[in-house]
Amino acid sequence: MGYILTLANQKGGVGKTTTAINLGAYLAYYGQRVLLVDIDPQANATSSLKVDKHTLKGSTYDILLGSLPAASVVLHNPRLKMSLLPASPALAGAEVELVNELAREQRLKNALQSISERYDYVLIDCPPSLGLLTINGLVAARDGVIIPVQCEYLALEGLGQLTQTLAKVRAALFPELAIFGVLLTMYDGRTNLASQVEDEVRRHFPNVVFKSVIPRSVRLAEAPSHGEPISSYAPASTGAEAYAALAREVLAMNGIQIPALKV
Repeated sequence: MGYILTLANQKGGVGKTTTAINLGAYLAYYGQRVLLVDIDPQANATSSLKVDKHTLKGSTYDILLGSLPAASVVLHNPRLKMSLLPASPALAGAEVELVNELAREQRLKNALQSISERYDYVLIDCPPSLGLLTINGLVAARDGVIIPVQCEYLALEGLGQLTQTLAKVRAALFPELAIFGVLLTMYDGRTNLASQVEDEVRRHFPNVVFKSVIPRSVRLAEAPSHGEPISSYAPASTGAEAYAALAREVLAMNGIQIPALKV
């Protein structure tokens, strides 16, 4: 049985989409069958993989509204060996259109049931909000939530708000919802603040913070404009090494040991 993991944080700019893309790319590099699911109306994960969000014949909007089956919307990238359920700007209206629908929080979970077993890892990239789209992502997170946290002070406040939302989802919709891991991103080792935030996060979330830490990296910021994950855009960069290490850590948590890359 494959893993379904949702990447969520209501604070924007924390590296959520960057993590979804690059974790997925390295899991695929290590031989896993990966599906990236974009449910963000901004469609940044879709655009970052050279897919034009304006010309799609189908997107996650269609599967949430029930007009298309998920299998008909999946795009496969043979070079990266990973698949994508793309997003379109139409998703911005999905929350309004779904508000009166039955089981509206279960739409993504139900849509993925028909295809999730084809993949070893399904990674769901949520919008930077706590609305109905993110709730769908959380309810679909069969194996847990990955929470990227930027190494800045205000990120801690946002993290507290997100954990409250997780508690509400557990109480009302999905009692088994768990935190798969908290990921520290945009770490700048030159500042005391970064290490203080790291210490605080590890103290508040013992045993669920990834050992891997994602540094600030110009190459990571550049890669989406070239339509590439960091694994193909700058494989020798510090950002690439960090995401490769994260992928190995995720695999090790699931019983698969992969030796470190020799760059």
